Amino acid sequence: MLPTASTYAEIMRAFRWIVPAAYNIGVDVCHKWAAVEPERTAIVSVSPDGSVDEWRYGRLAKAANRLSNVLVAHGVARGDRVAILLPQSPETAIAHVAIYSMAAIALPLADVFGAEALLHRLIDSGARAVVTSRVGARKIAEIRDRLPALAHVFCVDGMEDGGLDLAALTERASDAFEPVATLADEPGLMIYTSGTTGAPKGALHGHRVLLGHIPSVQYTHEFLPQAGDRLWTPADWAWAGGLLNVLLPALALGVPVVAARRETFDPQATWALIERETIRNAFIPPTALKLLRNAGGPPGGRRPGLRTVGSGGEALGRETFEWARAELGLVINEFYGQTECNLVLGSCAAIGVVRAGAIGRAMPGHVVGVIDGEGRQVGIGETGQIAVMRPDPVMFLGYWNKPEATREKFVGDWMTTGDQGMVDEDGYVYFVGRNDDLITSAGYRIGPSEIEDCIVGHPAVALAAVVGKPDPVRTEIVKAYVTLVQGWEPSEALAKDIRDHVRTRLSAHEYPREIAFVDEVPLTTTGKVIRRFFREQARDEAAEAAREKP
Repeated sequence: MLPTASTYAEIMRAFRWIVPAAYNIGVDVCHKWAAVEPERTAIVSVSPDGSVDEWRYGRLAKAANRLSNVLVAHGVARGDRVAILLPQSPETAIAHVAIYSMAAIALPLADVFGAEALLHRLIDSGARAVVTSRVGARKIAEIRDRLPALAHVFCVDGMEDGGLDLAALTERASDAFEPVATLADEPGLMIYTSGTTGAPKGALHGHRVLLGHIPSVQYTHEFLPQAGDRLWTPADWAWAGGLLNVLLPALALGVPVVAARRETFDPQATWALIERETIRNAFIPPTALKLLRNAGGPPGGRRPGLRTVGSGGEALGRETFEWARAELGLVINEFYGQTECNLVLGSCAAIGVVRAGAIGRAMPGHVVGVIDGEGRQVGIGETGQIAVMRPDPVMFLGYWNKPEATREKFVGDWMTTGDQGMVDEDGYVYFVGRNDDLITSAGYRIGPSEIEDCIVGHPAVALAAVVGKPDPVRTEIVKAYVTLVQGWEPSEALAKDIRDHVRTRLSAHEYPREIAFVDEVPLTTTGKVIRRFFREQARDEAAEAAREKP
């Protein structure tokens, strides 16, 4: 737990990790509360039609116990991987609690995944069972003959394409189950990396990963829990951001979580949800915040009743930071981490730890540096790779069945992130870009994030992706692919205006020499821009131009 303090120095001095030898996520997020406060609100489930179903800890525990008994009866054993292919819903939380409680390994999968994305993860993990819906069962049915390890598919909403009717099975099962005693370092959760570069890898975490997250969640939400706190995120709970930044820490702290599935992110529906469900705390990824900003803010200019907003997963940027402070009356606490080691840098405006454009300082209990290729910390203002020192409770145990890839992740005791950054004289870290996203132009090394943030600051731009396009003179030039806000039309005059917007706000060597207007900027399931898609497109464009040159 995070100690209360009024300054960064004080909180860093006072903080100490206390990680017991035995620890189980399922007990911490559910069963401990069910034993002492069974009527305490755990999840507020909001249906698309607006109806609300409130789940209390006692009800959640009984439902999880029934599922644990069903899984055990169908041969799922300690250490088996059980996939969860569901959207934000009570059933997703039930599955997590049940799997942890029986000492199996939870494998969250985004319900937007298609058959091929599921195939890789289910084969690689050797998942023995999947808890899903009828929609998910139909996807799995397409590939089931290629999944020899998969014994059972359980459907929460009835039988479908070989899936068992989980509701009928749990109705007959006992609601009593004794959680298995697990070690804090025992594997309990595996989340696949987003796969922006290379095939996704399974990052295996011990049960202690939740203990490692709780202080940082309290920090970025300014000493959560406070009276009336209620957490929500539009992020999928299958992503580390949705699961470990919101769902599991909130349940462990006794803070109600709002679950609201949406097919697409709708700014006006988001403001309505925040107001109607009295959401006080939110984790909203930068892309979603930019969409909220572009939509003009809350209807009627009303400021939402939010107490805290955290954001991470990609660079937030100064423009969106300043918009929130001016229009919403709150400071967004940015944070940083990876699937392998999440929530290690962050901000806490309540104690003055916040700086526009920075992703924060090292949070209590974490040692973070910016290093060169030999593992030496670089100087102030110099660019290097962001890295985290081991041991650390949030750090992964390793990549599933990939010991060599795990070893390559480290330089000495530094876990490398593949992200370039720099640190200022006060210890604030600034994100520059992924190693493979950096642009080399006329001798300059240019990070795309700051340029994208600047472009999105133009009133015509909804989203932007910036990449390096091969160039025979400059090595690469900066090229931007942008989608426009509704009501704006592509034109050369607009492209020039956007270029000038960047040139005057950043620098002459960073402005995009080429701008392409596109209908869509593809995003990962975690809401990050897939720059790889545009890098390949820019490379193809350059190659075609070279062939056509006489």
